[in-house]
Amino acid sequence: MGKAIFRQRCGVLGVGIVSECGVVTPQQLIGLGLLAEKTGAHGCKMTTRQTLVMLIPEEMLAALEAGVTELGLRIGVFGNVVRNVKGCPGHEDFCPRTVGDAYSLGVKLQKRFMNESVPKDFKISTAGCHRSCTDPLCADFGVIARARDDFDIFIGGRGGGRKPRHGQPLLQGMTAETVEIVLAYLLDRYREVGEAGERIYATIDRVGLSYFRPPLSLYQHLLEKDDANADFLAFAGEA
Repeated sequence: MGKAIFRQRCGVLGVGIVSECGVVTPQQLIGLGLLAEKTGAHGCKMTTRQTLVMLIPEEMLAALEAGVTELGLRIGVFGNVVRNVKGCPGHEDFCPRTVGDAYSLGVKLQKRFMNESVPKDFKISTAGCHRSCTDPLCADFGVIARARDDFDIFIGGRGGGRKPRHGQPLLQGMTAETVEIVLAYLLDRYREVGEAGERIYATIDRVGLSYFRPPLSLYQHLLEKDDANADFLAFAGEA
């Protein structure tokens, strides 16, 4: 486990800065600009994982870390941990196409799970509609909204490398609260059987997808709150 701080070939440090699923306030944006000037940043790079990498002289690292904290942001994490959540702006304030609040869900998952220890780096993505702008099928844990507070879960995706692959469907018709419960269960199971350095897709290949599917009793009480999930419960033989 460690911070997302990397020495570049030219000698400067690349420091990853994390916000709430890529969203910053005007005050934070202004503050980042002032902080870049204060620390003598060579430049900034927005990444595909919705972080900002600031390139600074090594001697300015402490000042940058303090400034990031003051802005209500945080330094990213790296290594065998849960990374920041890549969340779509699936919220009525941000996107007219959204059918479910994937943004608020992503923020909640990031606050709870980011930096937890796992066998290999673990990436989460949430999307507010079937367009899947945040590539949830390429994440270790991907969530796609299909209606208000109604999400499908996919696991075992891999977006990078020479052999990218889509995640497999795990559960359908989950509430936001249920998604959080399922993720906690899945991470515990991954820590139990995942080998050191093994991405979860490889663990699934080795032990099977069913090992990661939580028992219905873990979340049934939440589904029963919503009549729209009655068909799912009947299909599962638990209604």
